Amino acid sequence: MNKKLNLIALTSLVLSSMLGAGVFSLPQNMAIIASPFALIIGWSITGVGIIFLATSLLLLNKLKPNLKGGIFSYAKDGFGNLIGFYSAWGYWLCAIIANVSYLVIVFSAMSFFVDKPNNIIFSNGNTWQSILGASILLWLIHFLLLNGTQTASFINIITTLCKLIPLSVFIFLSFIIFNFHKFKIDLMGFYLNIPIWKQIKDTMLITLWVFIGVEGAVILSSKAKNKNDVGKATLLAVIIALFIYSLVTLLSFGIMDRIDLASMRNPSMAGIMTILIGKFGNLFTAMGLIISVCGAYLSWTIMAAEVPWIAAKNDIFPSIFSKQNNNNAPSYALWFTNISVQICLILIWITKIDYNKLLTIASEMILIPYFLVGAYLLKISFNKKNKFNLFIGFGSCIYSIWLLYAAGFLNLLLSLVLYTPGLIFLILIKINNKNILFLNKIEKFFCFILLILSFYSLYFLIR
Repeated sequence: MNKKLNLIALTSLVLSSMLGAGVFSLPQNMAIIASPFALIIGWSITGVGIIFLATSLLLLNKLKPNLKGGIFSYAKDGFGNLIGFYSAWGYWLCAIIANVSYLVIVFSAMSFFVDKPNNIIFSNGNTWQSILGASILLWLIHFLLLNGTQTASFINIITTLCKLIPLSVFIFLSFIIFNFHKFKIDLMGFYLNIPIWKQIKDTMLITLWVFIGVEGAVILSSKAKNKNDVGKATLLAVIIALFIYSLVTLLSFGIMDRIDLASMRNPSMAGIMTILIGKFGNLFTAMGLIISVCGAYLSWTIMAAEVPWIAAKNDIFPSIFSKQNNNNAPSYALWFTNISVQICLILIWITKIDYNKLLTIASEMILIPYFLVGAYLLKISFNKKNKFNLFIGFGSCIYSIWLLYAAGFLNLLLSLVLYTPGLIFLILIKINNKNILFLNKIEKFFCFILLILSFYSLYFLIR
């Protein structure tokens, strides 16, 4: 029997996919680039932008109930097969990199328990011991999910509740000893020697990263017990997450000054908790981080496997990915996704890339799929002349364009390079099945241009 997800399960899944490792590193990540005043503006922009994006997703879910694929089915229906394919590819790749980053940060947190100055085992999560442990965890979750999403959603509810405990304790204790005088010492960030607008801009990819996953309920809408719960779950999760993120960031500036916060080791919340409750704070936060990340990883593995499955049902990916096992789990899509994660883990060990770099790459890959959501709502609203929908679609597009600008030129070039394997994957699909994903002459020309730009980007980045 295929059990559906209720409001609590959907809200838990969205909240868990957003509340991952990022929240535990927010104090240091933000202090190094921005002042408290810039952060207040940055979180305000992000809050409004994410609500625009979430509302766009919910409106499209109601306006186009026949499109079951969420983000990528909207892109395909609105802008053609090629754009639909690249939206699915970009989103899937974001999910893969996010999952890799979660596995890396889990074992980086484990170093708090086992690493000694003369005996480094897990370090930053990119040693061979970390990769081995991450691989074991990867395949344990894989076989758990083969039993169906209902089993995973029950575990996800428990991990979501567990991760809220250390965050609630941190916020409560921070409120008690918050020092407003310390908070306003460098309110505008004069010692950063960076203009306020640049500080705000520099926070954007970090604020986006911690909200990636807002579309989780929409992607899993086909598994919802009640379609109305999709909207409720999304907005409820966004409000809770925004409340937690802004408080964790801003309260930290009332405990330590910005310079000291910026120089902390991540997860920086652990160091602040040491000030709040002593040496136990370090281990308490590290344990909370591990539980939090495992929950987020579980959510993102569900969503990552859903992407090839839904894309296959929309004739964007090969039809084999649409097959399910007896537990209604997308088994072929799950195998394809987790083998890709395993390959990436091996590459992490070879290149020694750390969590912060993975954060940037994953955030970059989600920008185009998010932009296309607003653009599609804008397109269909023009035809129906619905002013409210036009306003929401326009706001979502503006926010996405601002994020693309904030990402910077080098990150845009990097995303172009990462879209290139998608082009190779597309060619292989066409060779094996010429009837799938029909491309017109303009789309074929666009593929050629994209290939040229990718080679240029690779050359530029290497140089």
